[in-house]
Amino acid sequence: MRKVALFSAVLVGAAIMLFPFLWTVITSITPEGSLAGGPTLFVEDPTLDAYRTLLDTVPMWRIMLNSFGIAVAATVLQLVTGAMAGYGFARLSFPGKNIVFAGYLATLMIPLQVLVVPLFIEMRTFQLNDTYFALLAPGIASAFGVFLLRQAVAAVPSELDEAATIDGASHLRIFTTIVLPLVRPTLATVAVFAFMSSWNGFLWPLVVIRSPEFMTLPLGLSTLQGQFTTEWDVVMAGSVLSIIPIAVVYLLAQRHIIAGIAHTGIK
Repeated sequence: MRKVALFSAVLVGAAIMLFPFLWTVITSITPEGSLAGGPTLFVEDPTLDAYRTLLDTVPMWRIMLNSFGIAVAATVLQLVTGAMAGYGFARLSFPGKNIVFAGYLATLMIPLQVLVVPLFIEMRTFQLNDTYFALLAPGIASAFGVFLLRQAVAAVPSELDEAATIDGASHLRIFTTIVLPLVRPTLATVAVFAFMSSWNGFLWPLVVIRSPEFMTLPLGLSTLQGQFTTEWDVVMAGSVLSIIPIAVVYLLAQRHIIAGIAHTGIK
């Protein structure tokens, strides 16, 4: 009976969480979809007209390509900077290491809203506003990624490093051939979090981007909703297109995410 109750609770929770996504898809294929009548799970004459209207009115492919490119670049850069910093904090000894690491972790408590103005002034000073680099700059490194990778590297037995050092391996060789293969689940976890954060980012692109050709997906969807105030089927079609890539990435890396978080000892 306890298992039945547990599985029933999980199913109810899953249904509640999946319903908004299901409703989004259904509304996007409903002719002249409207939210006035409340949620419905049945469509009499499903149509893809909303998707055609979306692609004809908004440069959706360019916007999605912008988001995908920035998200991939931010993910790769966070993996590189996070892995190198994590190895340095876990394996190297230098004065003030713990203080520097604590200060770096303290940045996790500073929300992006506080940093928007200084970042904007910095980008404006270097005349980088309304560029791809301005979109990418805040995502080059992540304190959370450094923390996760530092924990993962610290969990790797140091005897492996000592054995490799006796064989003449340098820190670079140890890092690339021993440590990185052993922390792949954590790398996958950081990659998914970095991709999701960049893909869903709205505030920073809203502040720094003015030209339509540099818009990312959340920013493009916001302008779409303003343009189609009552055409919710078009708005939901854009939402569906934004959900699919991130859902695929998460589902493919779900096993690695669970393993990575378990490997770092985070509950």
